[in-house]
Amino acid sequence: MSVNVRAVQVRLMALGYKLGVGGADNILGPMTKRAVADFQADRKLPVKWPGTIGPITLAALFEGAEGAAEAGALAPALNLAVPWYAEATRRLGLHESRDRTSLMDWLKSDGETLGDPTKLPWCGDFVETAIALTLPNEPLPANPYLARNWLKFGVELGFPALGAIAVFWRGAKTGISGHVGFVRATRQSDGAIVVRGGNQGNAVTDALLADERLLGYRWPSTFELPTRRAREVETMQELSTDEA
Repeated sequence: MSVNVRAVQVRLMALGYKLGVGGADNILGPMTKRAVADFQADRKLPVKWPGTIGPITLAALFEGAEGAAEAGALAPALNLAVPWYAEATRRLGLHESRDRTSLMDWLKSDGETLGDPTKLPWCGDFVETAIALTLPNEPLPANPYLARNWLKFGVELGFPALGAIAVFWRGAKTGISGHVGFVRATRQSDGAIVVRGGNQGNAVTDALLADERLLGYRWPSTFELPTRRAREVETMQELSTDEA
């Protein structure tokens, strides 16, 4: 989840956990991770990776009347997102031609890359890079650059949670072409999915894809499962029919 780290730090300090000289510096550094892990241990939270901030941890952290009010006020910032979604969000706006060097540098920053985004479809490369950089222990699918291969990633998820990996068919449902990105929201009127991803209009953008094109939602096996659906929105954005 893309978490407002400062809000979490402020809450931890209010509960008596020490963060070191940096205090609420909005950096998820080792002292903050240690404080989160201590909190998780004290509350006996069922988390796989201590120090990771997920839905279970946030719910416990902001429980109670005071915490609930604080969490409500900070809901847009906390947003119950995920680390890989936050990483993807930081790349919003990068264009494969205008920002070619910056985009290529980021796509290869995990040690692997498909190649030149101006010549090759890079939605899978985008998803792979965001996850590899933030979840180094997470097994990746074979050939993650082929969008449909993400149907073999992690575990199946039965609903559109924020940050879930959404896999779509492109061209024909029974073909080999596809598209992959991260769930941001769903459209209230028809269930269309707002996808934050790469190679959408030749850039990192939010695109609206029809839910009948969906092949499945996936979630990392090494990260705690989400407990709520992505928010519903109303948008006049036109449906994407051929991501590029």
